[in-house]
Amino acid sequence: MNTLAHDLQLARAQAVSVTEDMLVIELKDGRSISVPLVWYPRLWYGQQHEREHVEIIGDGEYLHWPDLDEDLSVSGILAGRRSAESPESLKRWLASRQSKE
Repeated sequence: MNTLAHDLQLARAQAVSVTEDMLVIELKDGRSISVPLVWYPRLWYGQQHEREHVEIIGDGEYLHWPDLDEDLSVSGILAGRRSAESPESLKRWLASRQSKE
């Protein structure tokens, strides 16, 4: 295993914040990372109170937004992986949100 793969596996979140346009993760090792919120459309289209309702699970390996049905891995974020959700799936999700309003 190379060093980068090892670092990605060991990265753990201790705090998460979501601004109007960025996802910011504070890692247990002291680093902070931020990525554009637009990379994750469910977070982008979510309301601020939904974005703030995040659970850090798996000893910091994963982030879960129950109100938005979104799950991200810290290692995936560090590797620069964006959402892989298809446009059709996102369209259905957005439509289901509008029908609940």
